Amino acid sequence: MIPIKTESAWRGTADCRSCGIRDMVLFADLHEDDFKLIHAPIDDLEISGGLPVVRLGETATSLYTLRVGLVKLVRNTIDGRQRIVRVLRPGDVIGLEALMGPTYESDAIALTPIKVCRLPLQVIQRLNRETPRLHQRLLEKWHRSLKEADDWLADLNFGNARQRVAGLILKMRSEHDAGVTTLFSREDMGAMLDLKLETVSRTLNAFQREGLIEPLDKQGRVYRILDIERLSAPRAE
Repeated sequence: MIPIKTESAWRGTADCRSCGIRDMVLFADLHEDDFKLIHAPIDDLEISGGLPVVRLGETATSLYTLRVGLVKLVRNTIDGRQRIVRVLRPGDVIGLEALMGPTYESDAIALTPIKVCRLPLQVIQRLNRETPRLHQRLLEKWHRSLKEADDWLADLNFGNARQRVAGLILKMRSEHDAGVTTLFSREDMGAMLDLKLETVSRTLNAFQREGLIEPLDKQGRVYRILDIERLSAPRAE
C-alpha cells in the first residue's frame, strides 16, 4: 500500500470501473482485461482547500486524476513572487510530468475541497506498455495540457487589467451553465494574472457597477455574467 499523506482523507480503494466521470479520466477506454493488469491500489482521496496535492521538486511517485474541485499549479518567479500558471478542473491529471522526469515541476494546491484518485506510477507505466488504449488516452491528456497552457498564456497574460480579469471570468465559466463563473481569492487571481490584489478588486467592482457581472454568494467567488458580449471586449482603462 502506498502511504497516504496525513493531510488527505483516504476514502478507500477507487472503483475505476464504475467511476462517475469515467469518460473523462485516464482509464476511460480500458477493457476488463486491462484492469487485471492493475496490481497496486488506486487510492480515493479527499483533500481540503488550501492543502497541497504535490510539491515542486518532490519525488514523483503517482499521477492524480482530479474528480471534484479545482487545483492551482504554482511556480515562483526569479524575484520570489508566486505565479499561478494554470488551473486544473475535473478530468484533468495532476503530475503528468512524472512520466518523463523524477520530480514534480509545480506545486499543485487545492483551490477548493477536492477529490482525486491517486494512480501509482508503476500502474501507469505497466498499462502504458501493455495496452494501447491507455497510451492513446495519455497522448490526449498531454495535448489537452499543452493546449490549456497555451490558452492560459494567450488569454490571461496580455492586455490591461480589465482585459485580464475579463478573460479569467470567461475562462472559468461553468461547463454546465456558461452564464455562471467561479473565481478565487483576490490574491490567487492576482497571482494568476500578474496583477496587484487591489487592482483585481477594483476591476471586479467596476464590472459590477457597469452591470457586467453580479455576485451569487457572499464571498464573491461565484458570479453570474450579465453581458458576455461587453465582457468579451472590455474597454481600455
